Amino acid sequence: MQKYFIGVDLGTGSTKAVALNENGKTLATVQHHYSVNSPQHGYSEQNPTLIWLAFIDCISNITAKIGYTPTAISFSSAMHSILPVDEAGNALTDAMLWSDVRSGEIAEELRSSAYAENIYRHTGTAIYAMSPLCKIMWLSKNNPTVFNNAYKFISLKEYVWFKLFGVFEIDYSMASATGMFDILNLKWYEKSLELAGISSSRLSTIVSTQHKRSLKSGDNVAGINPSTIFVTGASDGCCANLGGNAIKPGVAALTIGTSGAVRVGSTKPVYNFNAMTFNYLLKSNVFICGGAVNNGGAALDWLLKNFLNTSNLSSDTYSQVFKEIATVKAGSEGLVFLPYLYAERAPIWDAKSSGAFININAKHQQKHFLRAALEGICFALNDVLNAVEQPEISIQEIVISGGFISSPVWVQVLADITGKRLSVLQSEDASAVGAVYLAMDCLGVDIQTIMAKDTAGRTIIEPDMEAYQLYRKVFVVYKQLYSNIRSSVHQLQVIDGL
Repeated sequence: MQKYFIGVDLGTGSTKAVALNENGKTLATVQHHYSVNSPQHGYSEQNPTLIWLAFIDCISNITAKIGYTPTAISFSSAMHSILPVDEAGNALTDAMLWSDVRSGEIAEELRSSAYAENIYRHTGTAIYAMSPLCKIMWLSKNNPTVFNNAYKFISLKEYVWFKLFGVFEIDYSMASATGMFDILNLKWYEKSLELAGISSSRLSTIVSTQHKRSLKSGDNVAGINPSTIFVTGASDGCCANLGGNAIKPGVAALTIGTSGAVRVGSTKPVYNFNAMTFNYLLKSNVFICGGAVNNGGAALDWLLKNFLNTSNLSSDTYSQVFKEIATVKAGSEGLVFLPYLYAERAPIWDAKSSGAFININAKHQQKHFLRAALEGICFALNDVLNAVEQPEISIQEIVISGGFISSPVWVQVLADITGKRLSVLQSEDASAVGAVYLAMDCLGVDIQTIMAKDTAGRTIIEPDMEAYQLYRKVFVVYKQLYSNIRSSVHQLQVIDGL
C-alpha cells in the first residue's frame, strides 16, 4: 500500500480535506459545509461541535475512499477565532469568529494608545476587532461571568486538537494571529496578557507547526489507528503560501474567495504600522507577511443579488455577468467602487466602513457598475500589495487562487491593476495542501521536488501595460477617496442608529 497524507483545512464555511501520495498526486478530496450565526449586528459566531463533526466526516470519507488509514494528518485553520472553555474542554459559548466585530470600539481605543505600535511589532497582529486579544477584552467587560468561568481561551483548531488528545496546545502560526504571542521571542507577550486580564496559564501551551502526536491504543476516531501521526500544522494563510510555493523571494500569494488576502514569505517581519500588515509564522524562522480584506467575492455577490434582483447566483448568472463586464473598457468610464461593505480590514482598518460608488453620471449603465465592482475589489487588494511591497521586497509574480480564477475577465483585471505577472494555482485547496507539505516535510518527504513540479505546469497571465498605466492614475485617486468620506460615513451611521 502506498503512503498517503491528509491535509485538513478548518474553514469558516466548511472543512475541506485533501489526500496526497508521496509524489504529490491527489488521491481524494472532500468538503463538509456548515453555518455561521449572526445573532446581532456585528456578531459572527459558530458552534464548535459543527467543526468537530465536519472533521470526523471528512476523515471518514477519505479513508473510506482509499481503504486504509493515512501515514499522517495535518491541519490548516482559519485564524482569529476565540472560544472560552472549561477544564474538560467544553465550550461555554459559541466561538467568536474572525468576522466578529463587536470589539471594534475596544480595538480603536487600543490602536490609538501609546503602546499600540509596540504591541503590533511584538505580536505581528493588526489591532482590530478580529484579534482574539480584543475579543477577550470585550468578554471581560461585557460578559464577566463567561470570562471568569473560562479555564482557557482557545481557537476552533485547538478545540479539535483537544478532542483528539485531551491537551491544550497551539502552534506558533495560530498563536501569532492572536495578538498575544511574541513572534520575536516565541512566547506569550506579557503586555497583551495584561491588557486581556489573563495569565499565560489561561492560554494553550505553544508548540511548533510540525509538533506530532498519535492516538492512544483503543481510541476510535473516524477509524484512524495509532500508527497515523497527527501534525499540528499552521494557519490557513501560512499553509496557502506553502501549498502554492509562494514562500520564496519575489513571489506573493493572492486569494479571492468570500474575502481576500495578499501574502509574501520572509525571513523577518515586514512592518507597516499605518497599514497594519500582519506577520504570521509558518515556522519559527519563516514569516508570512501581508494583509487581508473582508470584501472579496462577498462584495460582488452583494452587488449581483441587489442589481440583478436575484437570490440564486448560478454559474450561468456569473457567466453572463462576466461577458457583459468584458464589453466595458478599463476604468469603467470614470466610475470607481469602494468595496468596503463588510467592516473592512487592511489597510483602512475600519469596523464601521461602508462601500460607495464615486463619480456616477448619466452615461453609466448596469455593466459599468459591474465592472467597477471587480476593479474596486482588485484596487483594495492592490492597496494591500503596495503596503507589503517595500524596497527590500520586490514582487515579480503573484500566485493566485480562489473562486475568482474561473473568470478570465476578473483575472486579467487583477493583472492589469497590479501590473504583475500572475500564476494560476489550480489546487483543490492550497491551505489543505500546505498542511500536507508540513507533515511530509517533518516525516522526511522531499516536498521541494513536488512543489517545483506543480509550479512548472501553471497558467501564466501577463498584464496589459496600456491598461496598467490607466489604472495607476485611477489608483492614486482611489487611495484618497475613503479617507475623504470616512467621517461622513460614520455620521450617517449614527443617524441610522447603527
